[in-house]
Amino acid sequence: QRIFQIACGYADANDANTLRRDPMFKLGTERKPLEPEQDLASAPTFSRLENAVNTRDLYRLAEAFVEQFVASYAKPPEMIVLDMDHSEDQTHGQQELAFYNHHYQSHCYLPLFLFEGLSGKFITAALRPGKRPKGAENAMILKRVLKRLRQHWPETRILLRGDAHFANVELMQLALDDPYTDFLFGLAGNSRLKKLAEPHLQSTRRLHDTRCHNARLAEQAPPQRSRTFHEIDYQARSWPQAFRTVLKAETMALGDNPRFVVTSLEESTPEILYAELYCARGQDENFIKMMKNDLASDRTSDCRFAANHLRLFFSCAAYVLHHALRAELLQGTELSQAQPSTVIIKLFKLAVRVVQYKDRIKLHLPGSCPVKALLHTVTERLYRLPRPRLNTG
Repeated sequence: QRIFQIACGYADANDANTLRRDPMFKLGTERKPLEPEQDLASAPTFSRLENAVNTRDLYRLAEAFVEQFVASYAKPPEMIVLDMDHSEDQTHGQQELAFYNHHYQSHCYLPLFLFEGLSGKFITAALRPGKRPKGAENAMILKRVLKRLRQHWPETRILLRGDAHFANVELMQLALDDPYTDFLFGLAGNSRLKKLAEPHLQSTRRLHDTRCHNARLAEQAPPQRSRTFHEIDYQARSWPQAFRTVLKAETMALGDNPRFVVTSLEESTPEILYAELYCARGQDENFIKMMKNDLASDRTSDCRFAANHLRLFFSCAAYVLHHALRAELLQGTELSQAQPSTVIIKLFKLAVRVVQYKDRIKLHLPGSCPVKALLHTVTERLYRLPRPRLNTG
């Protein structure tokens, strides 16, 4: 019930006090929609549920998310990209383990989200204290996820992808220990890297000046930037071995903008590694934005950390439902790439008349609905899907 409410745009547990009598929510939870004795749970019930959860329950739920991710594939994929990122979750009270984070200039949690970068499928998440994570902590979480994935997919190629604060020796070693796992991480600049990048930046500046000069001669607008890509010979002392380090040497009107990545991949060119493989991780930010803005994953206002972790998992489950809806039912439609908020407005917030008979339940939708054709497509595809097992527990 709580997951369905969040998936439909009702983020607060207090909404259950009204929605517990809603015929469609009752129908969705396999109850007769118009019988008062089958009303759903109220807000106090959800409060007791959230505050009854323990760490073992949360661990099992985290494992269940990984299992549902594996089950979403009919056969083992040849390759997956495991995108990882932390996101600020501001706190405004006395929540447990809410710390001040100088980078975000706020008291917050800093949950870790794991998505499959090629498909946008959710893998799992972990609510964390607001302090910056260390490499050992990231590796501890990823090690458990990889172990669970390897039980099902022993030969699937897995690429670990993240920004610069994941470029630590623990995660690198985790990838080295598995012959079918590679990594691609951003790399924070330092004095040595900047010194190695300077000859390439000088060459890029000359290229940019030439392009601007040619544009003026042709009476065209000058280019905003010029980029070149290179490999540089660099190894941090903490690294277990030397890895490929790629430089994006970029010159803009405002100055130089060098960027670095480090990877265990050997086949691709520096430009493909940075511009196509690494920059694609920006889509992970959109997945997190959907989770936070549309599905309220940051609604962590309970005083107990475990209760807030369960709230995060409620939103994660709502994201899984929305992703499955887009992948299974909305492909080829105007909502195939829509964000959850758009799907909620166009498909979920519709008037419907519920009529209950002894042997059936009819839903009378508006005859002049603007998304009538889309609803027809969705219902036809739903009819063709295999019937799910009834929840008789």
